[in-house]
Amino acid sequence: MTNERFLHPLAMALTSIVIGVVAGLGAVVFRALIALVHNLVFLGRFSTYYDANQHTVLSPLGFGVVAAVVLAALLVVFLTQNYAPEARGHGVPEVMDAVYYQRGRIRPVVAVIKALASALSIGSGGSVGREGPIIQIGAAFGSITSAFLRLPLPQRITLIAAGAGGGIAATFNTPVGGVLFALEILLHEVSVRTLVPVALATATATYLGQLFFGPHPSFVIPSFETPYFELANPWVLFAYLGLGLLAGAAAALYIRTIYGFEDFFNRRFRRRPYLRHALGMTLVGVIFVLLARYTGHYYTQGVGYATVQDVLMGRLDGWGFLLLLFVLKLVSTGLTLGSGASGGIFSPGLFMGATLGGAYGLILAQVFPALNLSPPAFAVAGMAGVIGGATGAAVTAIVIIFEMTLDYSAVLPMAITVAASYGLRKALLSESIYTMKLERRGHPMPDALQTNFAYMQPVAQIMERRVVRLQADAAVAAFLDAHREQLATHWFVAYAEGRPQGYLSPQDALGLALEADPEERIAAYLERDFVLVGERRRLFNLVPMMRRHGAPVALVLGGTNGGVVGVVSAAELGRLTLDVSELYV
Repeated sequence: MTNERFLHPLAMALTSIVIGVVAGLGAVVFRALIALVHNLVFLGRFSTYYDANQHTVLSPLGFGVVAAVVLAALLVVFLTQNYAPEARGHGVPEVMDAVYYQRGRIRPVVAVIKALASALSIGSGGSVGREGPIIQIGAAFGSITSAFLRLPLPQRITLIAAGAGGGIAATFNTPVGGVLFALEILLHEVSVRTLVPVALATATATYLGQLFFGPHPSFVIPSFETPYFELANPWVLFAYLGLGLLAGAAAALYIRTIYGFEDFFNRRFRRRPYLRHALGMTLVGVIFVLLARYTGHYYTQGVGYATVQDVLMGRLDGWGFLLLLFVLKLVSTGLTLGSGASGGIFSPGLFMGATLGGAYGLILAQVFPALNLSPPAFAVAGMAGVIGGATGAAVTAIVIIFEMTLDYSAVLPMAITVAASYGLRKALLSESIYTMKLERRGHPMPDALQTNFAYMQPVAQIMERRVVRLQADAAVAAFLDAHREQLATHWFVAYAEGRPQGYLSPQDALGLALEADPEERIAAYLERDFVLVGERRRLFNLVPMMRRHGAPVALVLGGTNGGVVGVVSAAELGRLTLDVSELYV
């Protein structure tokens, strides 16, 4: 837009602080909404106090609480169907889509509907987390602010990342983790211009979160008061490597389960969204009510932090029961998200990592008592392993879990576990839990940070549109007579049987006029080293594709008939001198 303008760095910093304030207060309000719904559904009382690290008192309704869960599910469908369909699901993919495919535009209504729908899903016992919604809410405010200030795309995306990072920082009391999340998942490039605004937003949001929730870590682990990991015993390293492989397999299973349930519900209930979600949440409610009846606690309902805290405190010391909880949480999360809930995937991942790691540690402690292993240590590493493997944000997972537990001795085991988990998940499943949703939508994500922001554009933005279609069996003389005025400016794509066979650049076409046999067919002079791409393909995917095939030219397909509508060559790519530093001048 012609009226877009870059903010001065000082103004950008102040704007980031404002976004951090909104993200921090948004986290406070969002958690109050969750508490309100939770207390109404389970206890029948009006209150905004709810400590997720403590088990909920069993509802006086007994099995009747499932009816309240279904009622909340129907309200979620009403909100998402009528006001903001993008508020359905776990939120982060929608923010990534806005960054890479919607020019950083997130509708203002999304923030409101996401907060309400997610509070209903989480508060009523849906197996989802609160971090995905607050990320989307913070990102939405960053987008709204950018639109109001008429900022260009680079600064717009920076403020979206600042809002998202601030949201997750305030939710988990993890300021560094918030910055790293924005860096690994959302930011388009790394520089002082992008990191400083994000850091200011996350620091501000964290401070506000601490004012309301306290400065203490998310989880307390008393057994970590004495060192549990000693480098003097190298066998422990192999134990964490084994856990990492288990966590990687669990991460791949987690991703497959969520999208498997989503596909199932789409096939069976595509035209009946209310029945779809009501059925899914009925099954989720039955699972945690049966757990409550036979064990005394709901365990799998909501964010599940009380169960995680039990594992870390050593209160759950039966590895069989922990594995059962892992399976039930996996199924509950798939049912919740697959049927149409609104909420994040981070908290269920923490639950599954803690139960899987705790069970693994208990088994090892029984088999190898001489190693003096600590099951809570394996639970912490398992949390990082499942999250790092599933999301692809490996460094973020390590740092966030460290900040949530404040135990530095856990960093090395977590690093080993996350590295093995990420590697195995990548081998089993190339897409993360975030990018798979976008890949299925036809919106692939880059495999690495794009140091040149211009390469985030679709090929349609830079392609040469002066393209003429001709038949490969046309004579050179006829071609020259028909297109003599266009030889120096246009590209020519030759077809045979409805398919492009090759091309002539303007230089090639001029050469025909000087050297070619007039009676020869155009097919004899065609250049055939090319790749075919759609006009929505991003340059960050096109360039490696051209390099891989040794093709100097990409023919761009589009339009109503799917023919060649443009050409991307070395000349067009060479004009991409829009280095990020130049964008900010």
